[in-house]
Amino acid sequence: MAQRNLYLKTISVDEAITKYIRILTEKNIFNKNTEVVKTEDSLNRVTSEAIFAKCNSPLFSASAMDGICVESKKTKGASEENPIVLELNKDYIVVDTGDVIKQPFDAVIMAEDVIEIDETKVKITEPVPSWQHVRPIGEDIVKNEMILPSNHKITPIDIGALLAGGILNINCIKQVNVGVIPTGDEIINPKDEPQIGDIIDSNSYMIKALVENASAKCSRYDIVKDDYDKIKMTVLDALSKNDLVILNAGSSAGRDDYTVHILKELGEVVVHGVSMKPGKPVILAIVNNKPVIGLPGYPLSAYLAFNLFVKPVIDKMQKQNTIEPENIEAIISKRIISSLKHREYVRVKVGKVENKYIAAPLNRGAASQMSMVRADGLLVIPQNSEGVEAGDNVNIELLKNKKSIDNTLVCIGSHDILLDLVSDIMETKYEDVNFSSTHVGSTAGLMALKRGETMIVPTHLLDENTGIYNIPILKELFNDNKNDDKIGITLIKGFKRIQGIVVKKGNPLNIKSLSDITKYHFVNRQRGSGTRVLLDYKLKQMNINPNDIDGYGKEMSTHMAVCAAVNSGEADFGIAIKATAKVMDLDFIEIGIEEYDFALRTKYLEDYKIKKFIEVIKSNELHKKLDEIGGYGYDEVGTIINI
Repeated sequence: MAQRNLYLKTISVDEAITKYIRILTEKNIFNKNTEVVKTEDSLNRVTSEAIFAKCNSPLFSASAMDGICVESKKTKGASEENPIVLELNKDYIVVDTGDVIKQPFDAVIMAEDVIEIDETKVKITEPVPSWQHVRPIGEDIVKNEMILPSNHKITPIDIGALLAGGILNINCIKQVNVGVIPTGDEIINPKDEPQIGDIIDSNSYMIKALVENASAKCSRYDIVKDDYDKIKMTVLDALSKNDLVILNAGSSAGRDDYTVHILKELGEVVVHGVSMKPGKPVILAIVNNKPVIGLPGYPLSAYLAFNLFVKPVIDKMQKQNTIEPENIEAIISKRIISSLKHREYVRVKVGKVENKYIAAPLNRGAASQMSMVRADGLLVIPQNSEGVEAGDNVNIELLKNKKSIDNTLVCIGSHDILLDLVSDIMETKYEDVNFSSTHVGSTAGLMALKRGETMIVPTHLLDENTGIYNIPILKELFNDNKNDDKIGITLIKGFKRIQGIVVKKGNPLNIKSLSDITKYHFVNRQRGSGTRVLLDYKLKQMNINPNDIDGYGKEMSTHMAVCAAVNSGEADFGIAIKATAKVMDLDFIEIGIEEYDFALRTKYLEDYKIKKFIEVIKSNELHKKLDEIGGYGYDEVGTIINI
């Protein structure tokens, strides 16, 4: 018979789990195999690689409202004094939300804004701009853009986004199998009639539920009586069939508490006894190169010990980060106007810049699944509120844990698909760094930097006077401080990018140069973006009036969205970088090489996250991926220029 095991020394909770995780890591226990899972069955699974969309969502331009679809040019000049009469099937067609919008129609008027004359005629009293109330192709998801990064725990909204992006099967980290062994002479099954001295086994069922809630598989074993050899044989059997084994009860110092002695015989006991109450008699062991954990018999002790010691091990084995709901106070970066009629849930990206949390609103459209995929938290605007002003302090309900937010590098500015690759490499290579990128254009990003709402800004702004990228603009924006506390600004040199005209494969319209812009239907980038600045610069050089360009006001927020519009036939051509043209299989006509750099406050160069960012953009791993895409140069990448 084993002797009592008396606690001669205990260690702290943090020390215990840190020590255990370290030893498990050294033994390569966290290296996991992968398996293919149907997207529809992937809830709570973890991606083993980045997942990229196979199709656009929506697949076509669609009405965003119930009403009538019109040609915007036919509405010009409409007013209360001079209403315009439109005829059914000639000047307009009736559409419902989600209906396909086909050329030549390019705008939707809401039903309540239309005055019906008879069954075939309506009257309108104001003009409408092109693409009013129309969801453009690829508004939510663009083919070949990253939907989910590696090591991402899949949520219900993720499944919807994956299917919308044409993903039917995904590669996931192999699910952990956990064996739970209840022990004790006094333990009986719940279905048995209890007698004096009996204790109903509720713990093993609770632990099984906790395991499954941690997205692992669980096998519950029959109760094993306090017999040394029977417990030993059951442990060995469980180890042969599972990745992790939990023994419940028998971990303390009683006469029949054999667990620690059995585990010492079979393997290595790393920890026995932790400075916590309740839950002191915890055993953390390794047998046959697999984790074995002994949990105390009292239900509350077992519950607390599971969350403190078992859950982190399961999460580590499945590449998961535990998400605990939490509320924080943050500064909202953008004015949000809300209706008095509704309580509104605004999806936000959240990051920490210096000592304050910054919340940046994401797409508010009800159809945007990706805004929920990307969201870090929710800003709840109550009913009877008109919204919040930029700079207001707001309460954010986090969808990610606070530690993850604290470790996030906040990046706001110009879009490039290389940011997805940077994010994936950073979050895979460095477990303590996350990367959050919000695409608002170069100018808006630099203004966010000036307000202290971002740490780094991707920018490619051309100065029309000098023909130099970024540096003159930064000097103009940040050297105008009249006081002594001027903002020190640094530019990290990034990537050379080839900008050009994107047209359909084979160039069926034989578009030769930007001078053809007035002949065909164009799709533009949003105001403030570097591409828009470059376009306007070129137009001035060619003495072309933007008002003469069909589609100049049709704006897309990313290069990928521009390419999607051209690829679908929504536009004849647009301006984007060569890399996205290649990804979307479009023909490309070069118009110039630009410099895509990164601006930040000089003091941020000492920040750990910025240092890791610089390592990634200079890495061979990223450069190899960019070479596969094409259209990038990086001979100066990582060079520091103080402005």
